[in-house]
Amino acid sequence: MIEILNPTELAQARETGALVAHVLQTLKARSTVGTNLLDVDRWAQAMITEAGAQSCYVDYAPSFGRGPFGHYVCTAVNDAVLHGMPHDYTLADGDLLTLDLAVSLGGVAADSALSFVVGGSEPPESVALIGATERALAAGVAAARPGARVGDISHAIGSVLSEAGYPINTEFGGHGIGSTMHQDPHVANTGRPGRGYRLRPGLLLALEPWVMEDTAELVTDADGWTLRSATGCRTAHSEHTIAITDEGAEILTLPTPS
Repeated sequence: MIEILNPTELAQARETGALVAHVLQTLKARSTVGTNLLDVDRWAQAMITEAGAQSCYVDYAPSFGRGPFGHYVCTAVNDAVLHGMPHDYTLADGDLLTLDLAVSLGGVAADSALSFVVGGSEPPESVALIGATERALAAGVAAARPGARVGDISHAIGSVLSEAGYPINTEFGGHGIGSTMHQDPHVANTGRPGRGYRLRPGLLLALEPWVMEDTAELVTDADGWTLRSATGCRTAHSEHTIAITDEGAEILTLPTPS
């Protein structure tokens, strides 16, 4: 299913996106050395509930997981990259943490993710990974405009990741979003320009470039959810929900300047 939002629904999407951005930035600020991932999940639950919103994750039970997920935010550390299930782990200096959050408010969902290094350490390889996903995300957003095709976005993202020297996995990528978290069209993190669904004003997309340092192969934890690099290398993941407008792409999950 591909949804095209009307102006009223788009206004609601902006509210949802702002909430997702606020919660993620708050969780990032609180995720310091000594923080337990289960506390991060509890903080997310409290903020989502207080806002009168609903988590898109708690009851999420797709075919590829061992569902339902049962938590409010994905917390992936170091070699984990997607669907990181919060567990009893205390963050250490230099850990690379990815927070991925999807929330529904007023019947419209928004999805965003960010990666950052915990503490004062900044390992160069982690900084490079994060930077590559952020640049790829910016390139994908720039390619998203009315009349363009999904393949144009995929090509823009993949070009940045490939130029940075990272292998690209195409099992998981971006997606349409609206009244539900995951919809068509699928937005792979590499692809051929000029192919795929033609973008229209009112379409919401969650773009999410992610990479692993030296492999494109994933392995699944015993929890049935957390996906890690097959080699144990570090990973990073950046994501925004955007709306296609008459002028181009509007980022709905952009943090408000402090």
